[in-house]
Amino acid sequence: MTLPTTRTRETWPRLRVADWTETRDTLHMWTQIVGKVRLTHAPLINHWWQVTLYVSPRGLTTSAIPYGSGAFDIEFDFIDRRLVIRTSDGAVRTVALEPKPVARFYEETMRALNELGIEAPIQAHPNEVEPAIPFAEDDRHASYDPTAARLFWQQLLQAHRVMGVFRSRFTGKVSPVHYFWGAMDLACTRFSGRPAPPHPGGAPNCGDFVMVEGYSHELSSCGFWPGGGEEGAFYAYAYPEPDGFAEHPVTPTDAFYSRENGQFLLPYESVRTAGDPDAVLLGFLQTTYDAAAEHGRWDRATLECDPQRLRDVT
Repeated sequence: MTLPTTRTRETWPRLRVADWTETRDTLHMWTQIVGKVRLTHAPLINHWWQVTLYVSPRGLTTSAIPYGSGAFDIEFDFIDRRLVIRTSDGAVRTVALEPKPVARFYEETMRALNELGIEAPIQAHPNEVEPAIPFAEDDRHASYDPTAARLFWQQLLQAHRVMGVFRSRFTGKVSPVHYFWGAMDLACTRFSGRPAPPHPGGAPNCGDFVMVEGYSHELSSCGFWPGGGEEGAFYAYAYPEPDGFAEHPVTPTDAFYSRENGQFLLPYESVRTAGDPDAVLLGFLQTTYDAAAEHGRWDRATLECDPQRLRDVT
């Protein structure tokens, strides 16, 4: 059975960054706390893929985290407005998603984990932001608009869906479509298979070794970030950036190369208001990847594939 794909504008919600900046920044800190719990217990996977969150039918989830001989998971449920912690022995604890300081959310989350018998000795301050206020002391970020958070999740749902289609066209090494809580972006990364020069690092409150591991191999990355435009922005970049990348023609016409950011940007609203948002976003993802692969001389015949190659198999 083939499920229909809705491509109408209504599936892409409108959410102005200016209307939810305070909620966004609070949610960013909350996801860092939960992401660091996963980091504490999940074994290292190349490029830090073990630390990410994933888009779920209700919000954002860690997926199963190994713990002792069992497992647990943590999910931001933006429908029922709660953080849900579940263990493989059937125990459950919840934390309300409501206006509260980061310090209180941190205390409540750590207490819930403790009640479940889960030790979580995390590095208790955020990364990739400035200033990095310790979670237990952060009373600055205390806003939470549940409607805005749910709209953001619905943005992620649409971005995840289309980026998943794009990901299916690549048979080489490629990351999942996953949410990095450090920069609060949904990302998918393709790799050429060749090593890259050591990354210089430089992210605020983040050891350079983090970037060295993340960018150890030549890549083309794309994603969605709730900033960089009136309603957020899609982005695409290459590391190392090959000569000619920035000048490569990309679609749609609203896409542009930002010298300041070192990447192509496409305002979210340009996708949302398009007659066929899926096609517009796929065009951006494909042409920006073409820029990396063509100018970086990737072995495209080996790395790319037809996602419909088994369509006649019953």
